[in-house]
Amino acid sequence: MFMKGFIFGIMSFLVTGAQCEVTEVLTEVGSQAVLPCKCSPLQCSTSLIIWSKDKGGTIWRKERSGLQYWGSSFVGKAGARVQCPHAQFDKGNCNLHINTVTESDGGLYTCKVLYGNRFEENQVWLRLVQVSISPSAPVWGDDVSITCRVNPWPTEASVSWMLNNRQYKARNRIFSNGKQSFVKEIVTEKVLGNWTCVIDIKKEWQFTTALSVRGIIKPPKDNTMVYAAVGSAVTLPCVFSAGLSPKMTSWEKVGVGKPIDLNISNRPSFSPWDQSLIINVVELKDQGEYRCAGTINEKRLTRTMQLVVAKIVQATRKGFVMLTCQLTDISQDIEYEWVPAKYNLNGTLSVGQIQKGQTFVMEEKWDEVTCRYYENQGLLGNVTFHNQVMSKFSSTLVCTIHLLPADI
Repeated sequence: MFMKGFIFGIMSFLVTGAQCEVTEVLTEVGSQAVLPCKCSPLQCSTSLIIWSKDKGGTIWRKERSGLQYWGSSFVGKAGARVQCPHAQFDKGNCNLHINTVTESDGGLYTCKVLYGNRFEENQVWLRLVQVSISPSAPVWGDDVSITCRVNPWPTEASVSWMLNNRQYKARNRIFSNGKQSFVKEIVTEKVLGNWTCVIDIKKEWQFTTALSVRGIIKPPKDNTMVYAAVGSAVTLPCVFSAGLSPKMTSWEKVGVGKPIDLNISNRPSFSPWDQSLIINVVELKDQGEYRCAGTINEKRLTRTMQLVVAKIVQATRKGFVMLTCQLTDISQDIEYEWVPAKYNLNGTLSVGQIQKGQTFVMEEKWDEVTCRYYENQGLLGNVTFHNQVMSKFSSTLVCTIHLLPADI
């Protein structure tokens, strides 16, 4: 007993001054992890440094002579996955860099730096995080799980979720089993975007993945407004995710009661996922609601859109020609502006002063006047009136259509 106590006393005398602090490092699987550890800038290069995991075998070691050793579990065909860059020693850092971390790399790491007869010790919890979506490419209406897996799971941490940078509050859809936190949802427009797993353990850590959906991607939502002028051509978009081959595709004008036949003249593309419809010459009667549909994995996907038709109505009042820009749907907050123009002798156009308002009075002899109509998202479209009497360069009605920027 005396001999054992004597030996222990000598060891305590020879190696003293131990310090220990625990740091948390969370990183994603597949990335590089940097585990922090401090050393004396003046002695780091000549000190014995040992990195070990879970109080087990050494994974990296530097002798006082500078020789380095690696644990076999961190050495593969491509070489060692761990390193402690010597260039950082002068700054007092002996951080351990682990490349291409795997889930099994998670655990408690210990950094021990020995200076002569004393040592300093730091401990680092490395937790590997995986945020995933299953199925990875769902279609509209699918059940989907968004999972945040952490190894080792932080028992004292709080885990929450954000959707598109806003707190996700549907607590009845959030579950946890001691290894992971996950959300169960049904794929609708409301759940698309960036899902962020927020882990609060000593500080806040955030890990994000994007939930996208396969199906009809253009237009991205129902009741999309498509604008066109009388006499123009317009494409009603119905584009599925690339690679999909929808079955039983169809188009219909809602309320008419019969499908629209698709043929060479009204199809802009023959790729199986582009089922858009062309109306070659728009008439007033074409305005209204349209629906495209197709079946993917036995799910019937549909998208509706409103075709809004624009025209210019001409009237005469007190000897002046009055032009009124009319849309068949005025449910949106629309602003109008008029751009009058004259042809020069060489056939080029000279533009006059732009005027606001839905009605334009032709107090001068303009050759053509264009009505532009806007919403808060930008230009929706325009329609041009050509004065057949005044202009020797006049031509038929020229129209331009635009989709709302958000719907392209």
